[in-house]
Amino acid sequence: MHIREAAPRDKDAILAIVEPILRAGDTYAIDPNLTRDQIADYWLGADKTTLVAEQDGQILGTYYIRTNQAGGGAHVCNCGYMVAPNASGKGLARKMCEDSLVRAKGLGYRAMQFNFVITSNAAAIHLWPKLGFEVVGRLPGAFMHPTLGETDALVMYRKL
Repeated sequence: MHIREAAPRDKDAILAIVEPILRAGDTYAIDPNLTRDQIADYWLGADKTTLVAEQDGQILGTYYIRTNQAGGGAHVCNCGYMVAPNASGKGLARKMCEDSLVRAKGLGYRAMQFNFVITSNAAAIHLWPKLGFEVVGRLPGAFMHPTLGETDALVMYRKL
């Protein structure tokens, strides 16, 4: 497994992973009706460094890292992670998060914050604490899940 910065040639492979997840509307607080170009602008935006995880030339996952807040909050970063369905359950999200923690520290960040972890996202709720993240806040009913209705969201935080 190799994790590297995304290149322009990776756009279609990244969107093949990101688009269906955002369209499902059950893990990210992003409009599921965005156009393909809007999704590309979101995931590959200039405010982020986007990375890909590949094996044998196939992109199996992607994540981004960005500054979470401006000014006095600029020492804290935020990341978003997505794994292709055929790579799910093989430890790729863990590897990408571990990579992001190292990169974030190398970029000078002092902490990482996940702003809106949907409580129905069992994989994330299970994994992030194993990697040192603590729940520092709960937002009751803050996410309108497409099938579960009002669902809590967690704020998770970890010093680097």
